[in-house]
Amino acid sequence: MRRHATRPVIGVTTSRRSGWRIFPLVRFNVWLAGGRAVRWVAGRDADMAQVDGIIIGGGDDISPDLYGGRIVTSARLDPDRDALERRLVCEAFDQNKPILGICRGSQMMNVALGGSLHQDAYGVYTASRRYWTILPRKTVCLEPGTRLIGLTGGKPMKINALHSQAVDRLGRGMRVAARDTGGMIQAVERERDPFALGVQWHPEHLFYARRQRAIFAGLVAAAAAAHEHRSQVGAVSRAADNLAAGRAVLD
Repeated sequence: MRRHATRPVIGVTTSRRSGWRIFPLVRFNVWLAGGRAVRWVAGRDADMAQVDGIIIGGGDDISPDLYGGRIVTSARLDPDRDALERRLVCEAFDQNKPILGICRGSQMMNVALGGSLHQDAYGVYTASRRYWTILPRKTVCLEPGTRLIGLTGGKPMKINALHSQAVDRLGRGMRVAARDTGGMIQAVERERDPFALGVQWHPEHLFYARRQRAIFAGLVAAAAAAHEHRSQVGAVSRAADNLAAGRAVLD
């Protein structure tokens, strides 16, 4: 595969079962942000050297074997995908390439870095209102001083929700970037290069919302910087400043 002359290449993991439905949406969001997406599934070649960044997409629950949890009988697992994505997260960090985790992908990034999950998150966070919709119904509050708030602005954000698990113990080098109104973690991020951001919701379904598009813009800016061996944190900060200037005009 050859990199496009101007667009950073982003590898996107999906499930074999439902990825054909989800990948076009993710590819569209990456294209809007200035990148080019390629689809990866378990059982096929996924070469980190051929991309500038990765998106770990949504899907089935992550096996608790990866973080010392207990099996829940209702969980649908995909061990081949678990193994692929865990490898890719580790390789991305080794090769200094940025990562965006979406829903399951946010959880996988955290687990691959030594963190753990709440398998029944709403059983732990009983004050968190449960939604199961691609529509923006849930409210999240962003943590001050985070890269996420720089990209999207500081107001509470309306998001969708399609999850039962959530981050518990943070992985190495990660911090909380957002919580819902009941205190459940809804986004995690890394402070240093490589850029890494995980969101518990599905921004690809909310492409009409500029704050959600900004998440993909941050990843693509970091991927372009990684390709050119520049600071990803600096590139994302500049992208955030440009987005903030646009927000000042639009708001």
